Amino acid sequence: MPWGWIEALLGHACPGCGGPLDLPALCGRCRAGLEAFSTGEMVYLGHYARVGPLVRALKYGRREALARALAEPLARAVAARGWRLQGVTAVPTLPHRLALRGYNPPEVLARALAKALGVPYRPVLFRRRYTPGQPTRGFKERRLLPGDLFGARVRVEGAWLLVDDVLTSGATFLRARGALLEAGAARVYGAFLAVRDPGALGPYR
Repeated sequence: MPWGWIEALLGHACPGCGGPLDLPALCGRCRAGLEAFSTGEMVYLGHYARVGPLVRALKYGRREALARALAEPLARAVAARGWRLQGVTAVPTLPHRLALRGYNPPEVLARALAKALGVPYRPVLFRRRYTPGQPTRGFKERRLLPGDLFGARVRVEGAWLLVDDVLTSGATFLRARGALLEAGAARVYGAFLAVRDPGALGPYR
């Protein structure tokens, strides 16, 4: 039995509203209220002030099953944009963070999104350097991230969808996007659960 149904049977609360779960991972009312936004070359579920509880549940609450429910509205938004994608990939994490959490939230979301879109998921990128966790860093520090933070395992071609959980300053996404372009991608679109600062949307409008 999928863990989402087990959560419902055990009476776990919905991470969106705190109410009872009538469906796996996220209640029907919260699912119905999810609608992704699109601007330029990116799609996202909303500002962090609104969807933050869902982000935290996936990222820190070990609600891995939540990714499928969150991927559905993002997939609809991507399909509406008409992007012809060769594949989907995710902003990678460091091995020790992966070991601590057990999974990389952007990758779990990216896999669910790829499945919903009917395109392949590939773990194209890897992290070359250690950086402190981004939630603890200010905007100035984020923008000073090294340019070679990410590398590519394989060559790619065509248009790709790059997935991350939260867009704050855009620095991490831009580094990962650059590595994907260097690996051969003709175009890189973005998908996020949340945007912290509307000003960070500027480069993608």
